[in-house]
Amino acid sequence: MTNCYSRVLGTGSYLPPLHFTNQVLAERLSREGIETSDEWIVARTGIHARYFAAPEQKTSDLALIAAQRAIAAADVDFQTIELIIVATSTPDFVFPSTACLLQDKLGIRNSGAAFDMQAVCAGFSYALTVADGLIRSGTYHNALVIGAETFSRLLDFKDRTTCVLFGDGAGAVVLSASDQPGLLASALHADGSYAHILCTPGNVNGGVIQGSAFLHMDGPAVFKLAVSVLEKVALEVLAKADMSVDQIDWLIPHQANIRIMQGTCRKLGFPLERMIVTVDQHGNTSAASIPLALDIAVRDKRIRPGDQILIEGVGGGFTWGAAIIRM
Repeated sequence: MTNCYSRVLGTGSYLPPLHFTNQVLAERLSREGIETSDEWIVARTGIHARYFAAPEQKTSDLALIAAQRAIAAADVDFQTIELIIVATSTPDFVFPSTACLLQDKLGIRNSGAAFDMQAVCAGFSYALTVADGLIRSGTYHNALVIGAETFSRLLDFKDRTTCVLFGDGAGAVVLSASDQPGLLASALHADGSYAHILCTPGNVNGGVIQGSAFLHMDGPAVFKLAVSVLEKVALEVLAKADMSVDQIDWLIPHQANIRIMQGTCRKLGFPLERMIVTVDQHGNTSAASIPLALDIAVRDKRIRPGDQILIEGVGGGFTWGAAIIRM
């Protein structure tokens, strides 16, 4: 296919059933002897609530509902999906991939590729860029790109500096070949020397966990690095697209912390009212946060066809990336 580009045809998302307001979470922590409050959490993060998966739900279950909604919105036959990429740091199993499990749950029986992308909170930006490249090369025509997480399973509820930040959820897009450009530019980066400031440093050996299976974070170090790299990667991707900030209709940053998000806007000179914010109700859903926010803004009609969206994320690794999407 000549002049092949990729475009977003449909979006979908899913939030699991357990809704934890700050007050409910504070009461749970109090039973563990940990004191916190709604005021303390909101002042530091902007988060008021988050959703946790039910005990029987796996990451692939969350991804399934988001995927079904995206496929329905795209109005494509699910059997035409040839590529599935699931961005996640909380897979169902060590292997096989969550993407393969999702392919089976969707009932897709073609021989297309399915694999996971592990770049933590930058995972969706990574997965979208990879899918775009495979479509532009002519290898695939229809791709399902998903961010899905059950981060609640990694949280130490005796550490209030981390357990109040994260939630579970999934977001998905159907990306398809087009003769009109949709993903206008992207940029991806990583620096493994910062691995220690945000990590879950455990592994399975001989049937037992070695190290820690809880999330560990150096909050001040993560904050400082995140604000710096998000500004730089946004400017980089704008330059690649030969665009200025005022040509962007909406900014969808990774929903980690409202202060990081607002700091990025100020550095870019971008109006706060044109930033999509869901962190207040969802918390940090890692790789799911950007596609979740995108779907919500599409469905409430803020984002319309033709709008130009800047997405950007930063996460453990350290990884970061950005992309500009024309809807």
